[in-house]
Amino acid sequence: MTIHYDRQSNIFHLQSKDMSYIIQIVNGTPTHAYWGKKLRNEASLEQFMAPRWKDPHNSLPLDGLPQEYPQYGTGDFRSPAYQVQLADGSRITELVFKNYQIIKGKPKLDGLPAVYVEDEGEAETLELELHDEYSGLIVYLSYTIFADHNAIARSVKFVHSGNHPLKIWRALSASVDFHDSNYEMMYLSGAWAREAQVRRRALLPGHTAIDSKRGVSSHQHNPFVAIMRPEADENHGDVYGFSLVYSGSFLAEAEVDQLFNTRVSIGINPFDFGWTLNPGDSFQTPEAVMVYSGDGIGGMSRTYHKLYRTRLARGEFRDKERPILVNNWEATYFNFDAEKIEAIAKAGAELGIELFVLDDGWFGKRDDDTTSLGDWYEDRRKLPNGLEDLAERVKATGLQFGLWVEPEMVSPESELYKKHPDWCIHVEGRRRSLQRTQSVLDFSRPEVRDYIFNALSDIFSRVPITYIKWDMNRYLTEIGSEGWPADNQTEIAHRYVLGLYDLLERLTTKFPHILFESCSSGGGRFDPGMLYYMPQTWTSDTTDAIERLRIQYGTSLVYPISSIGAHVSSVPNHQVGRMTPLKTRGDVAMSGNFGYEMDLRTFTDDEKEIAKQQVAMYKEIRPLVQTGEFYRLKNPFNGNEAAWIFVSEDQREALVFYFKVLAEPHMLSKRLVLKGLNPEFNYVLEPDGVEYGGDQLLAAGIYLPKLHGDYSSVWFKLKAQ
Repeated sequence: MTIHYDRQSNIFHLQSKDMSYIIQIVNGTPTHAYWGKKLRNEASLEQFMAPRWKDPHNSLPLDGLPQEYPQYGTGDFRSPAYQVQLADGSRITELVFKNYQIIKGKPKLDGLPAVYVEDEGEAETLELELHDEYSGLIVYLSYTIFADHNAIARSVKFVHSGNHPLKIWRALSASVDFHDSNYEMMYLSGAWAREAQVRRRALLPGHTAIDSKRGVSSHQHNPFVAIMRPEADENHGDVYGFSLVYSGSFLAEAEVDQLFNTRVSIGINPFDFGWTLNPGDSFQTPEAVMVYSGDGIGGMSRTYHKLYRTRLARGEFRDKERPILVNNWEATYFNFDAEKIEAIAKAGAELGIELFVLDDGWFGKRDDDTTSLGDWYEDRRKLPNGLEDLAERVKATGLQFGLWVEPEMVSPESELYKKHPDWCIHVEGRRRSLQRTQSVLDFSRPEVRDYIFNALSDIFSRVPITYIKWDMNRYLTEIGSEGWPADNQTEIAHRYVLGLYDLLERLTTKFPHILFESCSSGGGRFDPGMLYYMPQTWTSDTTDAIERLRIQYGTSLVYPISSIGAHVSSVPNHQVGRMTPLKTRGDVAMSGNFGYEMDLRTFTDDEKEIAKQQVAMYKEIRPLVQTGEFYRLKNPFNGNEAAWIFVSEDQREALVFYFKVLAEPHMLSKRLVLKGLNPEFNYVLEPDGVEYGGDQLLAAGIYLPKLHGDYSSVWFKLKAQ
């Protein structure tokens, strides 16, 4: 049993293997009592709530009461978790606890991605039922606690049992009131080609918030925050993570009030959001996954990694080894034909590569990025015999065939736009601004989704495709839809995301043999919502190995290594112009889903030999990289080096990568202290054959070889005896 209810004290105690989360119903209000290290259930837990809040005659305001789902207008002046407007124009509600149920396992969320269980014994779900008697609004707070993960999945469902429509203006997925403010907040910020930069700041009175108003989760901020004690680091201290399983505009904020309490909340961004709830209708929020770690930031990350890799990602590729690929984009851009593609595939086959991916430029009349999005049929000028012929040519070299698509977009210069100019996101009478000379298709409309589903299904059915790179290269502007009445226009951004999820569910169900990879100009939509449908994501359009050290390090705070797409590209690098050794480029890329994004035909004999060794090496280490426990050893944001280690679940095998950015004169050999090993085991260093005690490696570390030159790297394997 993971959920306990004490009827006398009205306390719900949720327990995982190392964590407790405690809720107490106080005067009809679900209050937050505790979240942290696991507590025994036998002892009295009532003392968590201050006596003044338990007095039914207490007239103190709610301002300061630690609430589970705070409301607006009844005395709490902090940011609420939700707000609705009633038919009479008032914005006041008062949700009162009415009932609860404890459910074995975890129910699905209608129309939304979410973590799941394969056996109901893996988790229990607490559902709290709250009523606003005046309006007829019923709110269900859902908490799923996992037996073997220190994680809670939270979501909220609004049900309208009243007689008049109401408007939801704010509907966050989770809110937690911490009992002090001695915390720092960590999050991931950035921009195109500079994603997942780790930021950390102290919480002070007032608001600290990150968000996206772009219609997608965005390059600028990832839908994740963590708060932690100031002394917490990678390996020690209390850390609380909040990750939103959603791919649209979001808000994550921490508010320190006048009493130095801290409220952390996350959910759909209330900015420009509104949802009409008619009598009998319901509205479901996305899911927030909250993780507690008493073992620092690394402990939080490993919880997210395992949960998201095994109980968020789905399908036959969840547990399969991911293929080593070569993508032609940086090799050819739009300038290719079947012979050139076949030659690159042959060069890849000689190196042992497993998959060729044809990128942008194969459809419509696509010679640059100004035309043809929406016209999903072959450009017979470049491919006179079509995709079937090209795929067979590639297969004849021994490689699988993959394809790039950008189905959410439409070019004004396209056959689709000429036939259906109303099918894009726009506001009638307003300017339709373009980004990358394209507009966004209105996926809130089922007829638009049906067209894309049928067009892609035709290609996927007749061409032997095993991989799809699904791109999305602009944000949403002029958000409106001709398919919905005026009262529903504030719903369009969210309905777009729901429509995308509907389309992805249909396609991934119909084509389970295809590995889908998400992309949004790189990491512009690297979020848990997309991982539910596509188990890996193109992490960044930056392929420079040194920039990737930071990007992949930051991404690993939340996302499993099996989700991180990482490729070797040519030098000078196309984004920053840096010259980096092929070995270092390979070592960085092998720390994710490995591949090449370059013209393999230009390799020298020496480069071919290095690449062959990289491919062979990755095939050997691939299971450990994709499923091993990941420990960060050196932080590239803090200095001139980076390092990490992959450790098998049984701790008998490990793989260490170390990177030196700039060479330094007159430096002694350094020792690298390792993590995740078993101190009782003895480990042999391969290929040297030297034996080390696990306790020695964990306490004193291992000497690194001297590295010469800028941008250098080394890796080594350890196996237990």
